[in-house]
Amino acid sequence: MLIGSLLLSIGINLFLIPDQILDGGVIGLGLIANYIWNIKVGFTIICISVPIFALAWFSFRSYFYNSLHGLLVSSFLIDWLSSIRNYHFPLDPAVSSIIGGVLVGGGIGYMLRHQTSTGGTDLLAQIIANLFKINVGFVILFIDLAVIAAGGYLFSADTFILSVITIISVALSTMLLTSQRLIPTMLD
Repeated sequence: MLIGSLLLSIGINLFLIPDQILDGGVIGLGLIANYIWNIKVGFTIICISVPIFALAWFSFRSYFYNSLHGLLVSSFLIDWLSSIRNYHFPLDPAVSSIIGGVLVGGGIGYMLRHQTSTGGTDLLAQIIANLFKINVGFVILFIDLAVIAAGGYLFSADTFILSVITIISVALSTMLLTSQRLIPTMLD
């Protein structure tokens, strides 16, 4: 949980926020709140996650317990590591969106692989994936697309494209780390 949360926090603070790139899901909503109102991303993630955790409490209690710690640790680390934004590398924003997406997706995938998550839409995606027997990375991708599409009024064309690159990077990283068939093949 700590490793996944750390990867996620570094991706957000060092690569996404300095270039005002969005991710999808609850993280994306937290980023939108940060860009518009300067509200802390981790705090926003916790607030938005409350209804999803209520659903998990009543429907999938094991997910509730497994994700609560992930939500709290990752949200805390996102806000606590916000000072690393001062050390942002002067990269092309497209490169930042890819690296940030890989780190965020790596953190999410690592946590999901170990039966925990950051909560939020990751928790919702985990519930949906189990109900319909599909890869959680695909569900996260569709939720992420919905969030950046809904927030489309905030984007310039460049920001929208960078955000799409980010959520694709997040989804691919998450899928690689959560696919049961790919892991044994990669280790052989």
